Amino acid sequence: MSNLILKINQRDNVLVALQDIPAETEIVFESVTYKTLEAIPAKHKFFMNDMKQGDEIFMYGVLVGKVQYDLGAGTRMTTENTKHAAEPYYYRKVDYQWTKPDVSRFLHKTFKGYHRSNGNVGTANYWLFIPTVFCENRNLDIIKESLYNELGYAVDAKYKNYTHQLVEAISKGENLDDIDFSPSNIPSKERIFKNVDGIKFLNHTGGCGGTRQDADTLSRLLASYADHPNVAGVTLLSLGCQHLQIDNFKKDLYNRNPDFDKPLLVFEQQKAESEETMLKNAIFGTLKGLLEINKIEREDAPISKLCIGVKCGGSDGFSGISANPAVGHLADMLSILGAKVLLAEFPELCGVEQELIDRSVDKETAEKFIKLMTEYDELAHAVGSGFYMNPSPGNIKDGLITDAIKSAGAAKKGGSSPVVDVLDYTEPATKPGLSLVCTPGNDVEATTGKAASGATLILFTTGLGTPTGNPVCPVIKVATNTALATKMSDIIDIDTGAVVRGEKTIQEMGEDILDFCIEVASGNIIPKAVALNQDDFIPWKRGVSL
Repeated sequence: MSNLILKINQRDNVLVALQDIPAETEIVFESVTYKTLEAIPAKHKFFMNDMKQGDEIFMYGVLVGKVQYDLGAGTRMTTENTKHAAEPYYYRKVDYQWTKPDVSRFLHKTFKGYHRSNGNVGTANYWLFIPTVFCENRNLDIIKESLYNELGYAVDAKYKNYTHQLVEAISKGENLDDIDFSPSNIPSKERIFKNVDGIKFLNHTGGCGGTRQDADTLSRLLASYADHPNVAGVTLLSLGCQHLQIDNFKKDLYNRNPDFDKPLLVFEQQKAESEETMLKNAIFGTLKGLLEINKIEREDAPISKLCIGVKCGGSDGFSGISANPAVGHLADMLSILGAKVLLAEFPELCGVEQELIDRSVDKETAEKFIKLMTEYDELAHAVGSGFYMNPSPGNIKDGLITDAIKSAGAAKKGGSSPVVDVLDYTEPATKPGLSLVCTPGNDVEATTGKAASGATLILFTTGLGTPTGNPVCPVIKVATNTALATKMSDIIDIDTGAVVRGEKTIQEMGEDILDFCIEVASGNIIPKAVALNQDDFIPWKRGVSL
């Protein structure tokens, strides 16, 4: 019966149910017999010992909560009997040692990417449309509607055809229930530009009307996307009178990359003869630009040219057991191979700060992390919130009872390699190895921030399922369990359920995921989020967002 449960760390005083366990079940684990006092659903935890009010709860080897009242061994951990708790953290000089993984199988592996003049290598070749202000969103929508289908990038033909059939039925007085949804009968339109992976649009609600700080942050964010290795050309639309001026954007762009040399087409509506003229010129100029970037072809590049962001969302009780540790093993391999790895979501590092501080390569790196974490948490408390409020109802339902539990499992995505750098929002990653990036835990705000720091692929683990993607950075979905991978196969790319079943080790799964990443980076596999045009983009306004 020991295969029913898991003890993650020897310091832990809770056990994880790997399957549904009925009440009154006796389980022998490490020569000790445990008896469940109530039913324990899969992914949830139960206490190993009798607990008194105020007793500390450990999971993943760290403090994750405190008991709210006396309870017996075998009781299920819930939000009623457990409250969030985390250890205080501080800088202390530590001689950090870690076990380096075997990367011999990947030493001479390459991927086929798009080489840029500054030495970066993209995993995709996109043309990007950027509005400096929300007033231009409608004009972007018109351009998108005009180009998407004609150029072969639209994925909504099946829905348009279905809607057309329904409207026809209404006009003829026919029964709508008789209309058959048959997407397989709709021919797909071929892409006109074979070496252009897509045209992308950064619709947003900023640029004016908010604080000047928000406009400045947005400018740096948009500049980072224009300079992204996966972007080959840019069309910029501006109204003219907004806070975020074209000159501000260009200043941030050239501060980031003084040698920026991609095509940059700029159109300002208040200086145009008419909206019609501006849109006509934008479409014409973009098509000429697409002709040029279509000449760029994929070429071999070493794995060290990859920059992979690691993210979790819709997490469950298996996230920190299967998908996240497997991705963490991949992160360690990439660090050895000289690639860049980005771990963000600062509210979901609550409780594991000390470990990350101790892993920092120097005092300056550790203190920057402490500063950003402290300022962020203080801002949250100032408006009556806090990191402890981060877990969602879905997280809690599937066993993530406190933010510290969620965070301890989430941090496993970053592996165990040294922390080489800490980046504030929109700062570019420049050092090989693991960098921490200050972003919210919110799925889209976090992926938006990772791409801003240069991620050319994002590994997104999920236990509950989410369609999240990004306009310029392919997002690969990694399921923590096979039930999810089967049920939501239309959005999931990789299934790590074999780890939960004991059929694969974390190391084996991590190598499988790296193989998959290499294929995606080479354009041989298209992730589901990319195929669905799941282009989510939400700038962080630096107010409180968890």
